[in-house]
Amino acid sequence: MNIPDLEAFVAVVETGSIVAASARLNLTQPGVTRRVQNLEDRLGVALLDRQSKPLKPTTSGREAYEHGRRILRSLADLKASLSPLGDPDGEFRLGIMPYLSDEALIFPLDRLRAAFPQLTLRITAGWSPRLIEQVSHSEIDAAALCLPDGVPPPDELIGEELGVQRVLLVAAPALGVPSRPSLAELSRFPWVMNESGCGFRAFMRRSFEAARLPFQVGVEALSADLRMSLVARGHGIGIVTPAAFAGSPWHEAIEVIDTPDFRPQVRSWLLHRPPAGRLERPIALFRDALIERLRQGEPLKG
Repeated sequence: MNIPDLEAFVAVVETGSIVAASARLNLTQPGVTRRVQNLEDRLGVALLDRQSKPLKPTTSGREAYEHGRRILRSLADLKASLSPLGDPDGEFRLGIMPYLSDEALIFPLDRLRAAFPQLTLRITAGWSPRLIEQVSHSEIDAAALCLPDGVPPPDELIGEELGVQRVLLVAAPALGVPSRPSLAELSRFPWVMNESGCGFRAFMRRSFEAARLPFQVGVEALSADLRMSLVARGHGIGIVTPAAFAGSPWHEAIEVIDTPDFRPQVRSWLLHRPPAGRLERPIALFRDALIERLRQGEPLKG
């Protein structure tokens, strides 16, 4: 067994295809295929189910992948520990949920670049379920995301809490939402939300379902500015973080709904697989900088 063969197999499992693995490793597709076959020949078992799309590991392949991932991480840790500067290099693959906006990430990312200039940062945006899956499969190294309050991260991942994020409910006056509405009264109106997978949307749905009330998403839109423009035009109730509401060009056309008995909130987390290895210090620095930024109340896009 040799390391290049193992790297090729791990890349195929994590990307789901020979094409994507060849792009990651800067190899030809036949070169990746040959390396995976070499590994299978040495181990005497089939590691990939070649009938599946995307490619998936066999039962033996899944076990080989878990061992292989640890071996490659250990080698990366060894390389980092022997570096003259003792600083990690290579890639730091970080997943970010849209609610933790660009504004909130500028300061943490600047801190990372200043402290670890040898690291190449690769940022992926996505919703919580997909980011959790990517961290679990080692497709990314860490993810900053939101989960409904009371829902913990998966046991197999290390979850470091970043704090509670709350939102405001907003609507156009013309929509006719009652003053200080009950949850039952809110359930009569459509909602303007982003796509499924957002922690805030999951919190809302769970809250309404627990009260046996309908939760109707009238419009789905990914862009925060588009959602607020739709709310301003009376298409439904929206949710927005306080700072994003204050900075929105639509804030004069919409009003905050006073809901003293209903306070939507989620918890932000930084998740990564154990052990952090060579990325332990970068992950810790990013976590501390993001917590500091969020506590300052800088704008977040809801």
